[in-house]
Amino acid sequence: MKQIVGGTLTDGGESLRTNFESDRPAEWYAALYRRDGLVGGHVIKLGPGNDEAARAALEAFPGGLQIGGGINGENGPAWLDAGASHLIVTSWVFREGRLDEERLARLEQAVGRGRLVLDLSCRRRNDEWWVVTDRWQNFTELAVNRETLHRLAGHCVEFLIHAADVEGLCRGIDLELVERLARDCPIPVTYAGGARSLEDLHTVTRISEGRVDLTIGSALDVFGGTAVRYEDCVAFNRAQGRGVD
Repeated sequence: MKQIVGGTLTDGGESLRTNFESDRPAEWYAALYRRDGLVGGHVIKLGPGNDEAARAALEAFPGGLQIGGGINGENGPAWLDAGASHLIVTSWVFREGRLDEERLARLEQAVGRGRLVLDLSCRRRNDEWWVVTDRWQNFTELAVNRETLHRLAGHCVEFLIHAADVEGLCRGIDLELVERLARDCPIPVTYAGGARSLEDLHTVTRISEGRVDLTIGSALDVFGGTAVRYEDCVAFNRAQGRGVD
């Protein structure tokens, strides 16, 4: 398990920077989430050679984790059979910088809208946020705006949106992007990128009126961070009526 600095992830991996590499296997974290009722966590396969670890995590928490990384119309159903609750898909539904409507329709037909999460992770350019693919290195022609969010909401049950410019840096969340998602997104959305304190969790919940969920990664103590305690996040979830005893 690794915590990466998002903008350094490339095909070759030569420039990859990580904040933390755990000596614990993926299934240890899955079992922890299962114990604390944290449904909806993400298992992301960053490159080849991770299938075995991903399957072990899904087996440790069947029906409790979403899976992404190299998911497509051919292998998606098998990952659901392996225990994933949802499929997280991004690059496969884009070709040459454009959304491939045919691929999206095929995937939706194969697994159902209710099992599909669209990853619209983005980077900022010219005062707009644009979806980026292929390990967040390539800009597409799709802007993350009200029109896009409402159009694609009919094809998935949730969005996952990493602010790739601040991912893994622990320098604060992109508040403008969070405000846009809270205002314009008609279905559940999880934002990730830059979280550095428990206050960020309170802030995102407050300004979005509970419509945007926040992922905390590198700042969390179980991922090598020192700013946020895992137990405090569990307590926050339970205070919001999430999680189970």
